[in-house]
Amino acid sequence: MRTATLLAAALAATVGHAWGQESPPDLPRLALDDDATSVIGISSGGYMATQLAVAWPSRFVGLGVLAAGPWSCAEGSLGQALGQCMDTRDGPPDLDALARRRRDYQTRDLVGSDEAFAELRAFVWHGNDDDVVDPSLGEALATQLSDWLADPDEQLLHQQASATGHGWPIRTQDRDIPPEQLGDCRRGGGTHLLACDTDLAGTVLNWLHGDLTAPSEQATKAGELATFDQTEFEAKGLADTGYLYVPESCQDGGCDLTLALHGCAMGAEQIGETFVRHSGLNAWAATNQRVVLYPQAETSLANPQGCWDWWGFAESTWQLHPLHDTRQGTQVSALMAMLERLVETPASP
Repeated sequence: MRTATLLAAALAATVGHAWGQESPPDLPRLALDDDATSVIGISSGGYMATQLAVAWPSRFVGLGVLAAGPWSCAEGSLGQALGQCMDTRDGPPDLDALARRRRDYQTRDLVGSDEAFAELRAFVWHGNDDDVVDPSLGEALATQLSDWLADPDEQLLHQQASATGHGWPIRTQDRDIPPEQLGDCRRGGGTHLLACDTDLAGTVLNWLHGDLTAPSEQATKAGELATFDQTEFEAKGLADTGYLYVPESCQDGGCDLTLALHGCAMGAEQIGETFVRHSGLNAWAATNQRVVLYPQAETSLANPQGCWDWWGFAESTWQLHPLHDTRQGTQVSALMAMLERLVETPASP
């Protein structure tokens, strides 16, 4: 059986399963190209995106971070996460201490090498009116990345948006998005998809991957948004179901991959399919032969807003120094296993 037929069968099995059904299908093997993978995240997803890129830099070519601060900012402490990595009432993050933490991890083979990370392209964005994650933390991340990239002038784009709150700006023209599913551009809130008339998805993807073809109005219809079973990627804090967007042009394999990580209170459990359908990433993916993986975090007593683990809650309770921000992190490992699955070739019948 041809690869295309196998892929089509795998995708067909995933379509039509709504959020909350008991048994969505397994994440399919799509024979994706693993040479141009990017990871993009907002807020807690931004913190997690940087953790992935630092842990496995050779697996990514691009890192995009919206409304988040420097790598490992919390250092395994919820108190520090709240007091230095959301607001800065306890002072700004100590970038020298974080650099020492990374070097210590490198000596134990817990994160990637300087040389591998230095080759990445990076995008950092923050709204100047963000009242959830202080805008100075985005500046701290840009400073941190500047120290780690080979040529930050060429590899790093740092943007600050005036009159913009906490969230992911989208272009609302010609999109069928109910107004109640949008947040105010300046105040944020709601679903944290902000009605700013700004195509941030296009900006970040073009920076990370070069000049891409702009999508047409019908672009997102040339693909399928499907659910998949996340329970096989066992990790504390993961929801049972994730999402995958696959353009029709990717059913023969060989397409590229973007991993998109939602922020706190932005998972499907809280806002339905608003983020996975309306971030703007799918239209660009459909036009530029790129699959988008949307893993999902879940709410819990330890994590009531459904954030990604950037302070250590998903690790063993007895760990004095949780390794959530390393290759051994339970959520980092699960997300990398999802990427591995997508680049595998479907088995012959």
